[in-house]
Amino acid sequence: MPGKDNRQEQRLISEMMELLVTHYGGSLSDEALDQGILAIQRAIELGRRSHSGQFRKSGEAYFIHPLRVAHLAARHWMDFSSVLAAILHDVVEDTPVTLGEIEADYGPEVALLVNGLTKASDEKLSREALKAETYRKQLLAAIEDVRVLCLKFWDRTDNLETISALNPAKQSLIAEETRTVYVPLARHLGMGDVANVLDALSLEILYPRRSQRYQETIRALQSQVEIPLRKIRSEINNVCEHHKIGVLLRDRWRPFSVAAAKAMSRGFPTLYTLEIQVDRTMDAYLALGLLHNLYSPIPGKLRDHLNVTSQFGYQALKTTVQAGIYRMRVEITTRKLARFNEAGVLAPGFEFRRANFQELMRSLLDGESAFDTEGLRLASASIQVYTPRGDVRTLPEGSSALDFAFDIHEDLGLHACRARINGQTRLLKSRLMDGDQVEVEQCKIPEVLPKWLEWTATPRARNSIRRYLRSRVKEAS
Repeated sequence: MPGKDNRQEQRLISEMMELLVTHYGGSLSDEALDQGILAIQRAIELGRRSHSGQFRKSGEAYFIHPLRVAHLAARHWMDFSSVLAAILHDVVEDTPVTLGEIEADYGPEVALLVNGLTKASDEKLSREALKAETYRKQLLAAIEDVRVLCLKFWDRTDNLETISALNPAKQSLIAEETRTVYVPLARHLGMGDVANVLDALSLEILYPRRSQRYQETIRALQSQVEIPLRKIRSEINNVCEHHKIGVLLRDRWRPFSVAAAKAMSRGFPTLYTLEIQVDRTMDAYLALGLLHNLYSPIPGKLRDHLNVTSQFGYQALKTTVQAGIYRMRVEITTRKLARFNEAGVLAPGFEFRRANFQELMRSLLDGESAFDTEGLRLASASIQVYTPRGDVRTLPEGSSALDFAFDIHEDLGLHACRARINGQTRLLKSRLMDGDQVEVEQCKIPEVLPKWLEWTATPRARNSIRRYLRSRVKEAS
């Protein structure tokens, strides 16, 4: 075991260094790159020394875990400070090393990240209260630096991949927590691939036999369609090459999920997507035309989310075609947008609405409970609606006209009496759809009712309603 751990440790360190040099060698000066590499080497020595003699439940040397987390961070284009924090993310929690020592040796930026990843500790609090306090601590740190959450995703990914040594009850608790907290957070940050991986790993733990049946079905399908798919890809490549459009084709098999397991009986059309990546937006529309000329498009299946992000966070042209005997989903996007779809906030050039994210995190922390997990779940998929002036507002999927009113201003929400959606008079509880144009009519005196809490999906609206109702109760008494 020690020999195996040493080989794995050396491999992870070597690959991590290579990734950092590849990603940042061209943008940093030689001096800055050398300083970064030296800091990584010092952190590795500190981590190895601090975790010496510590082992995981599986018997594996503990230091392998932070190295794997750091390796994941480097693979996903995270910077030197993030990789340093990943290497050291457990030393404050599990060893005598203090946060002050981390700050003195590696700077306040790394110390902030490590502190955000360190569990809350208070002997007076119960286990559940400590867990809620840890969430609050992470979100407060993420409001200041979103990389805290990204590092937590890699930490949780590795824990889920190496969880087999824990007892089944503990495994289930960790899997449920991941689906409740970290999967919605990853989706909110645009990190669709990360969310899918975390969700699939969690569901494999919660539903092992169903997951195994699903994987067997996927492997059988892959074997069955391997040759026809090769022919289809070749035909698409040839027609695009003839029209001088450079394309990259990727097979995407649907990861295991509850919805995927239910759709499994419908076979190939629901489990497979062909992704076509091009260089420019104009090339995406040209490729769509060529594809529809090559294979018959299925009416009603075309969706254009190339310029306006879909409610699930991706940007692509989505269509379904009949390629011979196979009905096949196809997504066409640019290489740049493909990076956005996969990595979200970590992708270079990704438009991250930091103010919106910070406001959501504060709303989650201001709720009735220590941490509003239901509000987080509702906010993980979004829609875009329009004000009467044509301004775009992004709201969680399932939001009502009342949520829209509170999103504009708390005073508008409290005085709202009815709404006009696409020119039609509607009740405040009416659910909004992607692309709706909404106008809210006001009353002179607030008519806030407790049932408004059932009509709203956003933490901001719920918190405002609760505050107003509490203030009325106090005035009445």
